Amino acid sequence: MSLPLEPWLAKKWDALADVLDLRVLNAGTGTGDDRFRLLPDSAAGFYPRLPIEVARELQAFAPDVVVAADPYVGAGVLVGRRLAGSRARVIVEVHGDPQTFTRLYGSPARRALSPAADSVSRMSLRRADATRALSHFTSSLVEKVRGVPATACFPTYSDLSAFSEPPLRDVPESQALVFVGALEPYKNVRGLAAAWRRVARDLPEARLTIVGKGSQRAVVDDLVRDLPSRVEHRPELPPPGVAAELDDARALVLPSWPEGLGRVVLEAFARGRTVVATDAGGIPDIVTGGRDGLLVAPRDQDALVQSMQSVLVDRELAARLGSVARETYRSWHQTPEDFARAYRELVERTLAGAR
Repeated sequence: MSLPLEPWLAKKWDALADVLDLRVLNAGTGTGDDRFRLLPDSAAGFYPRLPIEVARELQAFAPDVVVAADPYVGAGVLVGRRLAGSRARVIVEVHGDPQTFTRLYGSPARRALSPAADSVSRMSLRRADATRALSHFTSSLVEKVRGVPATACFPTYSDLSAFSEPPLRDVPESQALVFVGALEPYKNVRGLAAAWRRVARDLPEARLTIVGKGSQRAVVDDLVRDLPSRVEHRPELPPPGVAAELDDARALVLPSWPEGLGRVVLEAFARGRTVVATDAGGIPDIVTGGRDGLLVAPRDQDALVQSMQSVLVDRELAARLGSVARETYRSWHQTPEDFARAYRELVERTLAGAR
């Protein structure tokens, strides 16, 4: 996070500030917004300071409720609450599978931290006063630990105007797909690369654009080197640039394993583009297989190849699924005010004793 906030991000925080008196502790840089207290951007600088900074805010601001963005932040908040001797309620959010944080991000060396990280995550969820999930999938992760589903389940507001407002473009004649996401193991980057080699072998005109950066950049570099005219890599694009890539594609491909919800699916749907995605995590909350997208089982490379080839070969199929996808997006559309009201209700329920 950097201050001052970008307009698309300010919408969320301004709406929350209209219904709640708030202070935000976050990693980032910049000044100019008294609502925010920014800590070092690196994990090594952020997590050790978090309990002390939380304790200071609890004493200075005296909030009724503290919201932790994930179970690991929740652990720091719970320690800070004890240090401050505060009676504030703690809501812990679950945006994805906590077990992936050490197993499917970054260096494989992080796996050595998995037993300790798993223990911290479970402790945080058990001791939380309430929880919030984004999808049925993330709510089920809460239930595995606490024995009950999340206290509330609703998506985070995202400004999708760059995707929803420009006039729609027809599905292109060219056989193109696009992947948008972090180049991390949980996105199944290696599986995508292996599947695309097979697609490219069978469909000489097919091309793939990959948008993203991360620890598995080398996998993508190898793919571009081996198929230079068939694969393009764009490390980073602003939302209008992502929207343009979606417009140039028949479909989004998202072979993730434990996706918490899949905001990029909503971005694609807003542009009238279907998705070839994994039938796992929070993706099925949004996508109905055969209606607005094509869903494949996790790690089923044959099915992934077949589904990608289906939308590349059959433009009418891609267009039909994409048309329904646009309608699905409208059913998911959320305003900043909708998000703020849901948060206010969660806070009130938590103070009333909801777990």
